[in-house]
Amino acid sequence: MDNKRWYDKEPTLSLAVSLIKNSKTETQLQCAEFIKNKAQDYGVVLNGNLLGAFNYVLNRWYDSSEPLAEAFGYLKEADEDTRKQISLEIIAFLEKVETV
Repeated sequence: MDNKRWYDKEPTLSLAVSLIKNSKTETQLQCAEFIKNKAQDYGVVLNGNLLGAFNYVLNRWYDSSEPLAEAFGYLKEADEDTRKQISLEIIAFLEKVETV
């Protein structure tokens, strides 16, 4: 049985998510905005009911922040190639932010 989280199935995305998770809160929020903008640039559209789904019990680490949860919604909606490209851009973005 495959119990991997959706973002652990692709190594680049898994690394990007791990870097986000281990970043400071301020950096996580900057990254959330970055992800949202990049996803929109690639034409990714959120399912209209996604934000309404936040009323359930939030158990994932990124659900504690609405901007992060929204950003992850964009990542989840993106196709595999787009997710990988955005992941590479997230890693580069975090490298810049963390070294400033």
